[in-house]
Amino acid sequence: MATIFTKIINGEIPCYKITENDDFIAFLDISPNAKGHTLCVPKKEIDKIFDLDDDLYLKLMSFSKKVAKALEKTIPCNRVGMAVVGLEVPHVHVHLIPISRMGEMTFNEKVKLTDDEFKDIAERVRKAL
Repeated sequence: MATIFTKIINGEIPCYKITENDDFIAFLDISPNAKGHTLCVPKKEIDKIFDLDDDLYLKLMSFSKKVAKALEKTIPCNRVGMAVVGLEVPHVHVHLIPISRMGEMTFNEKVKLTDDEFKDIAERVRKAL
C-alpha cells in the first residue's frame, strides 16, 4: 500500500511543495515544529534510511543540504537542524527544521500556520533556491 508520501509524490494529496527533481521532493511539514519545517523525501518508496543504496543516500543528503541552505536564507533561525526518525511514515524522509533553540527539535512543540502562511513560506524558500 502506498504511503502518504507516495500519494503526495503522485499528486493524489496536495502539499506545499518547495522543490523536486527526478529522485526527490521537498515540501513543508503540515504539522511543523517551527516555521519552515520541511521534509525531503525520495520518490522511491523505501522504509528505512539505511536501506537506501549508497548513491541514493548521498544524493538525498545533497538534495537536503540545498534545501537547508535555502531555508537559512529565508527563515529567521540560528541554524537548520536535521533529523531522521522514520516511525510515523514508513517512507524515508529527512526533517529540516529552522531552529533557534533545542525545543524546536523535540517533535513535542508544534506551530500552527494558516494556508496563506504555508504558501508564503514555500514561495520564499523556492525563490531562495
